[in-house]
Amino acid sequence: MSAGASNPEYVNARVRSRRATLFADEDYRKLIRMGPSEIARFMEETEYEREINELGTRFSGVDLIEYALNRNLAKHFDDLLEWSNGRLYDLIARYLRKFDVWNIKVIIRGIYTDSDPEEIRTDLIRAGELDERTIDRLVEVDEIDDVIELLDGSIFGEPLASATEAFEETGALIPLENALDRAFYENLLADLGRPYEGPEANYVEFLEAEIDFRNARNALRLARSGADLDPASYYIEGGVLFSESELSRLIGDYDALVDHIAENGRYGDRLSDALSRLREADSLIQFEHALDAALLEYADTLSSIYPTSVSAVLSYILAKEREVENIRAIARGREVGLSEDEIEEELVTL
Repeated sequence: MSAGASNPEYVNARVRSRRATLFADEDYRKLIRMGPSEIARFMEETEYEREINELGTRFSGVDLIEYALNRNLAKHFDDLLEWSNGRLYDLIARYLRKFDVWNIKVIIRGIYTDSDPEEIRTDLIRAGELDERTIDRLVEVDEIDDVIELLDGSIFGEPLASATEAFEETGALIPLENALDRAFYENLLADLGRPYEGPEANYVEFLEAEIDFRNARNALRLARSGADLDPASYYIEGGVLFSESELSRLIGDYDALVDHIAENGRYGDRLSDALSRLREADSLIQFEHALDAALLEYADTLSSIYPTSVSAVLSYILAKEREVENIRAIARGREVGLSEDEIEEELVTL
């Protein structure tokens, strides 16, 4: 833990300044009409200038954009830790372990699809706690079993090992990816003191929402996958919206699932716009994007209610992730020749 007393007022002031530089929805509409080289030039005129210039001698096109995005994201989150002291540092560092989960998923998917290690590296975001050497070793292995062995002793090793049988039986990555999510969230909440007070109370309220929406996403993904998997086995503890039995009951009824979210006072009273988008979603990707937008809206609401809490930092982390994912989706979409309408469907906008 960083020394000193928590300093949320200072960190939140820095975060507000950074938040003001994020791309607006109008910027995405401009980018959709550009090719990859034009997108890179546009980024060079923004706060991505340093990354584009430093990486431009080695990469071009979509590769340049993706490496620049991921390096910039890691830099911004390193800054958050550098600014923070005491308990605030500890809470932010815990949450940034989500990028360890991201990176392990990217590596496992890469092995599963027999991708080149360099392709895998393009998608890595080095903002978690796994050190560079471990990540580099993980990228170079050829088998998922080797990944699990290298992670032995971490919070992810045992959960991944336990999920191996279900992965081998189904041939689907869902058991492994869910094991990573569960390990992350359950460890994140495990040793926070109760009753939750001060920064912990706002932190836990945000995490409960993220777990609730992750459970909803996983439930629908399972229902659409066709795999013979029990939804209750993939339930993540720690949310407030669903019990295991409720999730199993709602998984086959999309309208009832959205009604259940809307009828919960915590979300129904604060997420009217996002819930409308959930009701209108007619595909899994639209539903997942609507959930992402709902979580962003909820995080922004918390940060306005508790302006000196960690909520503003968490809201910024989500917003910065959204920017990176949207620019990546536009660049990849342009590269493979998607129409402007098709690319727009891939974006999370508010």
